[in-house]
Amino acid sequence: MKIIDMHCDTISKLCECKGTCLRKNDFCVDIEKLKKGNYAAQFFAMFIYLKNGKDPLETCLHMIDRCYVELDKNRNDIQIAKNYDDMVENQSEEKISAFLTIEEGAAIKGKVENLRNFYRLGVRLMTLTWNFPNEIGYPNCKEEFMNKGLTDFGKEVVFEMNRLGMIIDTSHLSDGGFYDVAKLSKKSFVASHSNARAVTDHSRNLTDDMIKILSEKGGVMGINFEKNFLGNDGMSRVEHMVKHIKHIKNVGGIDVIALGTDFDGISPELEIKDAGEMDKLIFALQKSGFSEDDIEKILYKNTMRVIKDVMK
Repeated sequence: MKIIDMHCDTISKLCECKGTCLRKNDFCVDIEKLKKGNYAAQFFAMFIYLKNGKDPLETCLHMIDRCYVELDKNRNDIQIAKNYDDMVENQSEEKISAFLTIEEGAAIKGKVENLRNFYRLGVRLMTLTWNFPNEIGYPNCKEEFMNKGLTDFGKEVVFEMNRLGMIIDTSHLSDGGFYDVAKLSKKSFVASHSNARAVTDHSRNLTDDMIKILSEKGGVMGINFEKNFLGNDGMSRVEHMVKHIKHIKNVGGIDVIALGTDFDGISPELEIKDAGEMDKLIFALQKSGFSEDDIEKILYKNTMRVIKDVMK
């Protein structure tokens, strides 16, 4: 079965660690592991950490450049994709599709022209916030922020991302911000790497009400492999992933479930150690009674639907 993963932080690792490359490395994601895992597409996040004192726009541009350099080196196996048609063409050439994303809306520095320029560079998804407030809105990591909604500029960003054909990502966003996106967005949106709060009570996970709304809007939520969001017993376990998936299916239906591993951005205690071991999740879902059609929807078809519906 094919795999589409909506979130990994591998580009950050490549930028941090000199001498590393995308072809083969000691991280969770590289070309060889993606091929072993039978990936159709990997979303590569340009993660921006606001507290390091660096300019977020410059940092993001540097990461995008590094990503393109690595993709060019491996163009026989992986190719940039900007929409559904690009992904289909890449598949016909037996190439993995790479979708570029931004994790931290502060990268656009409060200017929609920067958002448009990132679109021109191939970025097709943006996570509106990370763990700090920015010009767009607020994170969900502190109780004082949870009920705060989008700023006026954040609302403008929602409209412009809809117009451009970029996927709006609400992972990390405050609960109030999520409801603003749900109200304002005319297109499907996602929580690219978030689990179910009713299963694991963590602010990074979605409530049942959010799951229902996301489903009604035609969006998806990507199962995050971080142990603290799954079960918090010291290990990221497949059985916990299945527990979240079952709950989400009961609440929002099978069409709202996807994958957003957060590989190379999470704790290292992983039962599924890297992208080449995704068969462990497939076997667990089969053992738990999920049909082949349901499993295919979780692994790639649901995300592929959103790509087709939103990206231009």
